[in-house]
Amino acid sequence: MSFSMEVKSELFGVTPQARHCRIAELSALVAECGKIEVDKSGHLHIKLQTESGYVARKCSILLKRLSEVPVSVMIRTAKGKPSHAQYFMEIRGEQNVRKVLELLKLKLSGGDGLLKADGMVFLHTCCKRAFLRGTFLASGSVSNPQKSYHFEISEPEHMRAEQLLELIRSFDVDAKPIVRKNYHVVYVKEGAQVAELLNIMEAHIALMKFENVRIVKDVRNSVNRQVNCETANLSKTVNAARKQYEDIILIRDSVGLHVLSEALETVARLRLEYPEASLIELGEMLSPKLGKSGVNHRLKKISEYAESLRS
Repeated sequence: MSFSMEVKSELFGVTPQARHCRIAELSALVAECGKIEVDKSGHLHIKLQTESGYVARKCSILLKRLSEVPVSVMIRTAKGKPSHAQYFMEIRGEQNVRKVLELLKLKLSGGDGLLKADGMVFLHTCCKRAFLRGTFLASGSVSNPQKSYHFEISEPEHMRAEQLLELIRSFDVDAKPIVRKNYHVVYVKEGAQVAELLNIMEAHIALMKFENVRIVKDVRNSVNRQVNCETANLSKTVNAARKQYEDIILIRDSVGLHVLSEALETVARLRLEYPEASLIELGEMLSPKLGKSGVNHRLKKISEYAESLRS
């Protein structure tokens, strides 16, 4: 089971206690999966279609709890692929249709029978959580945190995407919009904010799993950065020591180390004797002892003299 399906499986079991929150969640589910259709006789129908058994069952449960409107359900499976099921639900009769639309505060949006919830359905923060949960269940996905951090919900219509964007941003989550294959996608890619969305939707078990993975990845990345930094510093130190050694050999073989001042000659002979020693270690060997910057200053003087010989 993918991480996205694990989240949806958990969210299926989250049922709001307050009636207004149940209405908000069902409103999102019906808006995402449903359409208004008119038959040849001019009668209205609400038709819902989904590939998710979680969504179909939750729609049925909430409709039953919130209204007495009858709903017909049909399941269609692909030949030879019983696991690939399509769930079809239908609310018939103009009176029933209008009752559901009024209850869920849904209206037509963008043509083709698409539905959009009125903002009145999620005035309260708890209802916003429920509405986001229903929207994600029907049209959302979240990537496995082991691979990347990515949360998205796809909408077929611009106004619904704008509404969703505003809702998510009301929780101080920096969601962004993008158009992909004629769909309006609202997405979040920052790990901490994906975690916040899981918390908002009340997917607490998935949130703990997500955070555990994120902590391990952050620690691993921190260790890798530290190792890379130390490796780079070590490489710089080794290269500098090699250059110093070559400079001193040049002076010794060309004119002799005795041409240097006593202080520089002492450091030069120590570097020849201890080519792998650090500047601090070289300073400790001097009498009187010298700090790292003092040793570095003398070695620079020696390098400058070597460069003058080369030129």
